[in-house]
Amino acid sequence: MSDLATTSSDLDAAMDRYRVELTGYCYRMLGSAFDAEDAVQDTYIRAWRSYEKFEGRSSLRSWLYRIATNVCLDLLNAGNKRARPMDLTAPQHQSSAVLNQRPEVTWLEPVPDGRVLPQTADPAEMALAKESVRLAFVAALQHLPAKQRAVLILREVLAWKADEVAQLLDTTVASVNSALQRARATLAGQRMRESESADPLDAGQAKLLEQYLAAFESYDISRLTALLHEDAVLSMPPFDLWLQGKADIAAWHLNQGIGCKGSRLIPTTANGMPAFGQYRPREDGKPGHTPWALQVLEVSDGRIVGLNAFLDTARWFPLFGLPEQLDESDEAQQGA
Repeated sequence: MSDLATTSSDLDAAMDRYRVELTGYCYRMLGSAFDAEDAVQDTYIRAWRSYEKFEGRSSLRSWLYRIATNVCLDLLNAGNKRARPMDLTAPQHQSSAVLNQRPEVTWLEPVPDGRVLPQTADPAEMALAKESVRLAFVAALQHLPAKQRAVLILREVLAWKADEVAQLLDTTVASVNSALQRARATLAGQRMRESESADPLDAGQAKLLEQYLAAFESYDISRLTALLHEDAVLSMPPFDLWLQGKADIAAWHLNQGIGCKGSRLIPTTANGMPAFGQYRPREDGKPGHTPWALQVLEVSDGRIVGLNAFLDTARWFPLFGLPEQLDESDEAQQGA
């Protein structure tokens, strides 16, 4: 069936079919859930304005990807490059660790799975989609020039043919193949850590997350660090601090991070990985807990290899549908 629209309502419905996959594409390009949604909105506005000139020589989907690519390239050419703390500094040791916020740095952002991962009945296709929104992979993409980034995503994530990408970018197949080769070489040098997707969880993953939740909420740091890989990493954007290794992570939780004692966690998923909304006890001593961090966990071979605590909860908790606070009734229900 043709995806060409004949009325304004047809066009709205046709474009809406591609919203999630386009948001996923823009997220991989830009590294920000909010920038990705803005880019898709800009794409639709541009599509509306120019639809009368659309001659249907390509599919509506291809045409929308062409517009979205141009929107993303404009943003990236303006210098919007995102990073993780591990991209900027060496790891610190807990004894001398300082929380240093870098307002000039644009941080890589987490994203809810439902915003960027279209539903599919093909397990292999879904696995690839989740792999391609992992924090480590999206961070690695930030090291690519903008057009190489587009080529790699279109060719290797979305499985477009080389001639289709060449047409979209107004270039040649040879140029596309060359860009893909250079992008692959750059990514190979990034030494990305492996991590496993969270949905569906296998029995081992489910047990690991149950153990993590219990250890964190009881603030049993010995039990918690037993779940970590030997060179696990803890980061806390928007601070550039990151720690590596069980000893420093344990010491951080028992010293600078001691305010997390008594926290409550609500499970969710982000970037295809397990995540928790973390709520710390209220500072005024009253009952209840207030938002502190969105924890995104990277898991591999039965151990946690990455603890990513995104602290800007005013942005993340509404995006992930997490409560503004936990009162006593919420906590009683969670415990039940």
